Amino acid sequence: MAVSLDDKLLGEKAHYYCSSSEDEGESENLAGGPDKGLQEPPMNELKEYATNTGPKGVINDFRRYKQLENEKREEQELERLDVLKKIQLTCRSELDDKKEKEKDEQFELNLEDLLEDEFLKEYRQKRIEEMRKRLENVPRFGKVIALTKENFLDNIDKEDPSVKIVIHLYEDDIPGCEAMNGCLQCLAKEYQSVKFCLIKASSAKLSTYFSSFGVPAILVYKNRELIGNFIRLTDEFGDDFYATDVEDFLISHGVLPDKEVDKAIIRCGGGHVNDTDSDLDLD
Repeated sequence: MAVSLDDKLLGEKAHYYCSSSEDEGESENLAGGPDKGLQEPPMNELKEYATNTGPKGVINDFRRYKQLENEKREEQELERLDVLKKIQLTCRSELDDKKEKEKDEQFELNLEDLLEDEFLKEYRQKRIEEMRKRLENVPRFGKVIALTKENFLDNIDKEDPSVKIVIHLYEDDIPGCEAMNGCLQCLAKEYQSVKFCLIKASSAKLSTYFSSFGVPAILVYKNRELIGNFIRLTDEFGDDFYATDVEDFLISHGVLPDKEVDKAIIRCGGGHVNDTDSDLDLD
């Protein structure tokens, strides 16, 4: 269809003008029909990109901001609580480990003490048993034996090899001799495994000079051998002294044994020396 001049002046009807229903079909055909590729966007999408700049829009934006801020604060608080829980668990774990370690150490110490006590108890028991067996046949004396020139050598040579023999050489009226006799009587009761004897120096066929200036003297024998020789002991103790002085002196020179040994000997023997016996046994 030809386009009139009016149409040209008013615009091409086929493309820009719609006058009546009669021409709708023709104009659609001329225009090639409606453009199906151009579609209006949904209203929801438009709302997303639309900005309300009025008072209500500002209030809504502020509310949204506060909501996001509260959500962020809650999220941070949850994260903080989670961190605190982890720290608490870590600290509790370290404290528990420390307490457990202390308990283990204390248990080990108690166990060591127990084992040590048991070991010492067992060791002590074994030593006592060994001592008892060894001392079952050891002679016991408990008093001072007065010797004569006739039995002097026999009391040395015929004695048990394990016995120590302490012999006091004395003379009457010589200072210190009487005190030494009294001290040896006390020591003989304390050390019953030691054989304490006394004899006059003149009876032992010693010189007159020795009998006058060498006494009080002590000779110590064991297994027929002279192992100790102490003369003129008044130079060491003076004219008057006590049993403890002589005891300390003999211990320091290795003559007297441990008291516990002699106590064990008494227990093993099952008895004591009869106190009714004389302190001096005159053979």
